[in-house]
Amino acid sequence: MSDDHTHVQEFFGARAAGWDRRFPDDGPAYAAAVAELGLREGGRVLDAGCGTGRALPALRAAVGPSGVVLGADLTAEMLREAARAGRNRDGTLLLTDVAALPLRSSSLDAVFAAGLIAHLPQPAENLRELRRVVRPGGVLALFHPIGRASLAARQGRELTPDDLRAEPNLRALLTGAGWRMTSYADEDTRFLALAVRDA
Repeated sequence: MSDDHTHVQEFFGARAAGWDRRFPDDGPAYAAAVAELGLREGGRVLDAGCGTGRALPALRAAVGPSGVVLGADLTAEMLREAARAGRNRDGTLLLTDVAALPLRSSSLDAVFAAGLIAHLPQPAENLRELRRVVRPGGVLALFHPIGRASLAARQGRELTPDDLRAEPNLRALLTGAGWRMTSYADEDTRFLALAVRDA
């Protein structure tokens, strides 16, 4: 887990230029996860920690031309790669910290967050900030294009009981931040937890 913004910016900034080439086959997994958000034409959605913006085309397709798609990331290099790939045409890119979003309360229908939770310095507090910007009944999707075991193997580490993405840990974390988990999938090919903001 990240302990400060500088570490996150340095880690992702150094890898931004080659990020999409490292994971060229993730597009369908992103599109399938976005489909599970249940977005409607004209909806308002944030990709929190959007990186190179791989979810933005699917999010734009889901809300259509009348919808609002925002991509927020802490790393300028990642946002430059998103723009270089043309994904800024699918959503407005914001260089900002998801822990202090420059958005009105209850202004969004959903938040999509791919790979974000492991990089949040204060997960409970940061998930409360995501809750703040989503309307009551709005949805949060915590996603990764591979499951926890596959990701741990890729990173050369063991899964431990304190893993934030383990179902009991994540459920408790979300509940404490004002979210109600509605589904949880941890498979080789994806990780996806959906939660709803209660009133």
